[in-house]
Formats: sequence, structure tokens, C-alpha cells
Amino acid sequence: MPQVPDTDCSLIIPAYNEEERIAELLPTLLLFDGEVIIVADGDDRTREIVLEFIRAHPNRDICCLSFAERLGKGGGISRGMKAATRDYIGFFDADGSTSVSEMKKIFNGLERYDGVIGSRWIAGATIPIRQGLTRRIQSRVFNLIIRLLFGLSYADTQCGAKAFRREVVEQVLDSVSATGFEFDVELLWRAEKAGFKICEEPIIWSDRGGSRVRMSDTVAMLTGLLCIRFLR
Repeated sequence: MPQVPDTDCSLIIPAYNEEERIAELLPTLLLFDGEVIIVADGDDRTREIVLEFIRAHPNRDICCLSFAERLGKGGGISRGMKAATRDYIGFFDADGSTSVSEMKKIFNGLERYDGVIGSRWIAGATIPIRQGLTRRIQSRVFNLIIRLLFGLSYADTQCGAKAFRREVVEQVLDSVSATGFEFDVELLWRAEKAGFKICEEPIIWSDRGGSRVRMSDTVAMLTGLLCIRFLR
């Protein structure tokens, strides 16, 4: 398979109050030779930890965007995408549930597709550490709702590992209004409506615990999706 060079890629990491986990992720970013944009919008020490790492590795293309206000997961990714300078733009979660090597595999898929999304729910996916049963049931119910509302055929829209060609971001991002966890769904929906070809790629993914998704977030996500589908 043709390889997409790291140097042609921008990797965005939304990091809301991740001081307890970000230090473990940062050294793995040295395996990636492209642009890294970490978006810190919480009120803990995430920003300071990231800046210390950047100062220790001045020759790496890593930057930290810091915001005092809460942006939401989608809002953080959107800010990072707008700051990205490379031809291929991807994002993954700060908890390390997806590895840098898996993100490289996703970026490589952009040789053939406009977008590639990691999936935990298709053949070939490997999950060494699974989520609890309740979270898995919630995920499947949520996926069914997305299929019914948006007609999207993807088995896993919420895996936090996705990448797109720059032209997808430039054409679609300004029309995406979601700033929460529903951001991924709206981005995929609008990209499909614009005619872009997106592939779902099996991924190696491990549950790291400490999920930021609460019941109130799930309710807000569903409400946001209904608004996107019927009011915007």
C-alpha cells in the first residue's frame, strides 16, 4: 500500500482536563514526524505539561492551542483543524486508546479515500481491553439512532480516530455547527452529502477508563443530533 508521509499530516488531539493521562501519551508522539496540534481548553495542568514537553523537544513540530473557555470535543477539534497546515488532517483522543501507529495506518488510507475513520465494530478490529457492557450497549443503540436519522452506514462513528484530506475539511468544516461529541456524526454526514468517499478501517483500540462521556453528555448529544438533522 502506498504510504502517506507523516510530514504531510497534521494530527489534532483535543485535551480537556487531561493532566492525569497526557504525560503518558506525549512520548509516543515522537514516533510521528508530522505536525501535532494539542488543544487544551480545561482548567487543570494539561497545558503546562504539554508546554514542558514541547520545550524539551524543540525540534519537533508540536504546538499547544490553549483556551480558557470550554470548547467541547468538537469545538476543540474544529479549532485544531483550522490551525492545521498539512494536506492530511486527522484527530485522535488524548487518552491513548488509539496508538500513533494506528493513526499512521488511518492516514495511509487517504491515498485512496477522502476520509478514513477507525472502527471498533467491523471485522478485523482488535480490542485488547473492552468497555463495560453498559457502554457497549449504549454505543450500539446510539449507532442505530444515527443510522435512522442520517442514513449513515458506518458501524462506528464515535471512535476517536479519523483523518481527512484537506479539501474535505476546507469544504465541509464551516457548515458543521456541532461542538460536542456529536461533531463526528455531523462531519461525516456533511462530507457524504458533499460527495466525498469515506472508508471505515478496523482498528486496534483499548479502553483506558476515565471516560469524559456522562449521561448528560449523551442526552446533549442526542438533542444536538436532532437539531442538526431537522432544524439546521
